[in-house]
Amino acid sequence: MTDTRPPFFAAANRWLYGALLVLTIAMLPPSVRQTLHGMGARWLYILFLSFSLTYLLTPVAIACAWTYGVLDYPTSRKAHQAPTPLLGGFPLIVAFTVSLAYNGLFTGQIVVLVGCALCIGLMGVIDDTYGLPAMLKLLVQLGLTVVLLGADIILRVFPSVTLLGVVGNGLLTVLWVVGITNALNFFDGMDGLATGLSGIIALFLGLVAFQTGQAFLGWFAVTVVGICLGFLPYNLRRRLHRKQPAAIFLGDAGSTFLGFILAALAVLGEWSDRGPIVSLSAPILIFFVLIFDMCYITVERFCTGKVSGFRAWIEYVGRDHLHHRLEALFHSRTRTVLFIYLLSIGMSLTAVVLRYVSTGEALFLLAQAVIIVLLVTILERVGHREGKDAGQASAQDVSRQHFSESM
Repeated sequence: MTDTRPPFFAAANRWLYGALLVLTIAMLPPSVRQTLHGMGARWLYILFLSFSLTYLLTPVAIACAWTYGVLDYPTSRKAHQAPTPLLGGFPLIVAFTVSLAYNGLFTGQIVVLVGCALCIGLMGVIDDTYGLPAMLKLLVQLGLTVVLLGADIILRVFPSVTLLGVVGNGLLTVLWVVGITNALNFFDGMDGLATGLSGIIALFLGLVAFQTGQAFLGWFAVTVVGICLGFLPYNLRRRLHRKQPAAIFLGDAGSTFLGFILAALAVLGEWSDRGPIVSLSAPILIFFVLIFDMCYITVERFCTGKVSGFRAWIEYVGRDHLHHRLEALFHSRTRTVLFIYLLSIGMSLTAVVLRYVSTGEALFLLAQAVIIVLLVTILERVGHREGKDAGQASAQDVSRQHFSESM
């Protein structure tokens, strides 16, 4: 039966939407907020507010995208089969900003961080609507990361008492923030993948933040978890709702916004009081999937001659990412997304446990992580070979079809 509802309601469950709308209005009075904060449930209030606002605003974004033609049209290298709205960043950005402001989390460095993230999101909206050169987007990301450095949001890997140490920390911060921002954007290739992965990363950043007594950063991370959970029902409908395709994509606005926020949050926090090995390892393990994919495709593309320089690398578009190769191996997008979810959770659990072990035990856990990296590399190589074989077989089938038609 054809869905005759207007676009605003076509993707939303009307009963859930109505219930959330009423409950959200009931939760907004300052007295309710202060009561829950006083009961120690501030994290729960922030989680609910960010979730509900995103869920309520996403159909608005879907309707606007259809109205103004901000759509991602299918091509030979894309997985979807029909035009899909691209304004997923809009509800995420609004819900995130409102949730932080309403809960009094706009203080100090957070104002700078969120301001830069909003600029990233705005650039993404422009890119989704009109298209922007890759080099321009990279330059803007670099400039905004420099603004973070000016606000003292910087990695402290090297001693800051020398000029070399200061420069080294600055370069590492730029590499981390820009790298993670683009790595998450690369993962926005399957329904629910980038959104779910962002939620998992934010969840474990929040857990470690609360472990280390950084409640403020924990609430910040909870806000990201909430907006991801609110967006997933629309972005993951292929799996969760009658096997329908995604009603909306994150787009560059959503994926780069989430990547930038998560990367900056990792820089802002202190992730262990048990020494430098654990402190550095925790965020690397939590962001493992993104870091692994970025490193792997970079090495593989240069070694195979797919790219020959930096400009060619940032402009290269290919189906050689982790999720593409696992899909070729598993023959299922559902299994691919689930595998990446579980991989991220498994590596992140190691980060949570690291704080409670000695340095020697931490090294054993890191060795275990290295073994997992090797196993994933093997799977990725097999998936790459499977993808090549499938491509060759498809080409042969097409050739046979043309031959038979010409006879």
